[in-house]
Amino acid sequence: MTLLAGGTGAAKLAVGLQQELPPGGLSVVANTADDLDLWGLRICPDVDAVLYRLAGIFNQEAGFGVAGDTFNLHRQMAELGEEDWFWLGDRDLAFHLLRTAMLRGGARLTETALELGRRLGLATRVLPMSDDEVRTCFDTDAGRLGFQEYYVRERLAPGLRSLDLQGIEAARPTPEAVAAVESAELVVIGPSNPLVSIGPITALLGRHLRRERTLAVSPIVGGRALKGPTAEMMRVLRGEASPERVAEEYRALAGWFVVDEVDSARAPAIASLGYRVLITDTVMPDDQAARRLAAAILRFWRNGGG
Repeated sequence: MTLLAGGTGAAKLAVGLQQELPPGGLSVVANTADDLDLWGLRICPDVDAVLYRLAGIFNQEAGFGVAGDTFNLHRQMAELGEEDWFWLGDRDLAFHLLRTAMLRGGARLTETALELGRRLGLATRVLPMSDDEVRTCFDTDAGRLGFQEYYVRERLAPGLRSLDLQGIEAARPTPEAVAAVESAELVVIGPSNPLVSIGPITALLGRHLRRERTLAVSPIVGGRALKGPTAEMMRVLRGEASPERVAEEYRALAGWFVVDEVDSARAPAIASLGYRVLITDTVMPDDQAARRLAAAILRFWRNGGG
């Protein structure tokens, strides 16, 4: 099985799927369009969020980085006058140091992710969507901003006008990501932002997806996203934040769709788009809830949508 993932909702679902599937039965293709270079290091927030969650070391309190982290180096860099708007913990930095050293030694980004996963003892393979650089950029009332500049530094304050994927025309999906998608019995599009977390992945891998064996999970529950600005971004750029609008976004890619119980009344409209629809609890406050959702998805798939 293969999961397409950003760093929040889909990363949580990865934990549940890893628990439900046999060791090595899951591959995760992660978004890299929000990567950045800081202090001479390559930072891959979505790849790392998936790695950390799967390894059980994700910092739940901070919402990023490694559990129990300290920020001594970050504070020292700030005192030395370096940019300090993007927080990096001391333990977190070890991963970025290793990744950057490997890249400078000639390794592909995919090889760095697989090696970090190996060192964390993971059977699940976490695969960057591309070894090439793709960056999500926003046109805003404050000018053109990179993903992390808009999300973290500006805290989404400037009005959003549009977004584009810089470098997407020249980028290619990795052979590992293509193989993971094409060989999977089921590909799950996780409950991440359809525009900036999943959109870059499907821009590269969409032609390799087969609608009859691709299932999408709505990140919108009751008109809002449980974390992040997905709903607000959908309203600005797509005119509506609803499971139906998400289903329309994925209509050419997926034939199966999961909607939360809160939005059960919307299921007929989604089914009319050509989907087989599962109504279940999609909220994942903890690993147990993630496993329940994973189990429900697998039952739905194995029962042919019944």
